[in-house]
Amino acid sequence: MKSVLCIGHAVQDLVFSIDSMPANAEKYIASNFETLGGGPAATAAVAISSLGGSARLAARVGDDMQADFIIAELESYGVDCTLVRRMSGRRSSTSAVFVDSAGERMIVNYLDNSMNTDPMWLEAHIPLDVAAILTDTRWPEAALLGMNLARQNGLPAILDADMPVPADGELIRAATHVAFSACGLAEFSGIKDAEAALFSVQQHTGAWCCVTLGSQGLLTIDDGKLIRLPAFSVTVRDTLGAGDVWHGAFALALAEGKSTSDAAIFASAAAALKVQNGGGRAGCASREDVDYFLQQHGM
Repeated sequence: MKSVLCIGHAVQDLVFSIDSMPANAEKYIASNFETLGGGPAATAAVAISSLGGSARLAARVGDDMQADFIIAELESYGVDCTLVRRMSGRRSSTSAVFVDSAGERMIVNYLDNSMNTDPMWLEAHIPLDVAAILTDTRWPEAALLGMNLARQNGLPAILDADMPVPADGELIRAATHVAFSACGLAEFSGIKDAEAALFSVQQHTGAWCCVTLGSQGLLTIDDGKLIRLPAFSVTVRDTLGAGDVWHGAFALALAEGKSTSDAAIFASAAAALKVQNGGGRAGCASREDVDYFLQQHGM
């Protein structure tokens, strides 16, 4: 069993199911409501655990009741939370998530910006027996620390480059693998066209880069050529957390020694099943489900 350290954001999601996205400032009635765990790094860690890997999470939470819920849920999925630090006098991150009848979502997040960002306490505790380190962009100081450590030890350093991506490019240059969201790539590059943006970014980093485009698959560059990996066709229940699952599955596959292309296909299958399953983190697929899904598609 390979171990992956995930560094970044853990959040409590308040998920409202609605017919269509709000267009006006008025009252809307939800058809369903759930309280679910969220956050890119945290959900990626759950995906890793569901897929048979060993997941460890380094994150910051407050000293409130929300932190109790966040940590308890993660541990219920087998995530090692010994590096999740409670910050005295601070509030845990919370999001209001609206999911419409087509499965698309809108997220409004609160993040306590007074939380201490210094990751030096983490440096002495980062486990050296992991096979990969995955970071999101929500705690850039710790992300940089983790990716530099991964590189020093010859490990994959994977960056989930979703908004906000620090404009100085330091995180991008520190990674061995960068997976942008469409919004993250456009924001960082200043270029709206995904293909042109990806070529622009690739010229300034030695990392493998891709951009995930949901139902349109993903784009990457290999030997100067643009390659599109189509998405698997599934019935969409909801897309919440699918990108986070993709990153977790991708990091685990690299930790296991898969090639980058095979890791991307494996991750796309895991994300497709998450979209099909819905149900928050409970919808993360098992290793057996992903392997069977790939067999059904001739892979």
